[in-house]
Amino acid sequence: MTATNQSGRQQTGWVALTAVAPMVWGTTYIVTTHLLPHGHPVFAALMRTLPPGLIAFALSRQLPRGCWWWKSLVLGGLNMAAFFPLLFIAAQRLPGGVAATLGAVQPIVIAFLAVVILHERLSGWRLGWGITGMIGIGMVVLGPDAALDPLGVLAGLAGAASMGTGVVLTKKWGRPEHVSAIGLAGWQLTSAGLLLAIPALVLDGIPERVDVGAWAGYAWLGLIGALLTYTIWFAGIRRLSVTPTALLGLLSPLMAALLGALIAGESLTLLQLGGFAVALTALVAGQLPAPSRREAA
Repeated sequence: MTATNQSGRQQTGWVALTAVAPMVWGTTYIVTTHLLPHGHPVFAALMRTLPPGLIAFALSRQLPRGCWWWKSLVLGGLNMAAFFPLLFIAAQRLPGGVAATLGAVQPIVIAFLAVVILHERLSGWRLGWGITGMIGIGMVVLGPDAALDPLGVLAGLAGAASMGTGVVLTKKWGRPEHVSAIGLAGWQLTSAGLLLAIPALVLDGIPERVDVGAWAGYAWLGLIGALLTYTIWFAGIRRLSVTPTALLGLLSPLMAALLGALIAGESLTLLQLGGFAVALTALVAGQLPAPSRREAA
């Protein structure tokens, strides 16, 4: 096996592993609407960040040093403290399809931010596949009952911009030497939890009734949907290019639609199945390098 083939297989393996994170994030919509108490988005975000962040601290036993104190605060604020409440607000105020389509804007946001922050050249190839993927997601999840609540729309777009900025900065700043991926995830989750603690108690308060289903939902979103997935996600971002990695985020709304069909009994039309094909094609094609002009000729 040549070094090129081995490198290609490792790259494919990291793409497949990193794809697990957005697939798990796609469960957020159905967990939020079916298990969590309604009307407490900031408290739900707190439960998804601070407990798993403290667990990650206990496992990694690594504290930030130097500039990584404020960098962890910035990344935790963008990737989680701002993103999670905005995501919960969008999920609660909009049909899942509309919220998912707004989230699919994120690869396009990241493509432009990579030019500004990482000084990468704008890839028309990947930008085009990002737009194609968003169209595919719209085909899957948008329907005639897709009501547009203004606050929900703003929350969805702001959430995509927040996490998009956090992803690009994560790529720019990298990870300190001798710090594990779970350590980096723990820094950000804990920072996000500390930022959310007072707003959660002041704005939302503690839900009057938290049943077994709600505790199960918080545990899933915190331990699996945050601690595990962000550990995988940050490890993947370190090894993969940021713009094609962002296209993996299309798996999140696709998983949400699939769970809606399997659990909530929602039917999938031929248009939606076609949208699945379009979105998956965009996701896979976006991982490939742009064809050169000579190859195109």
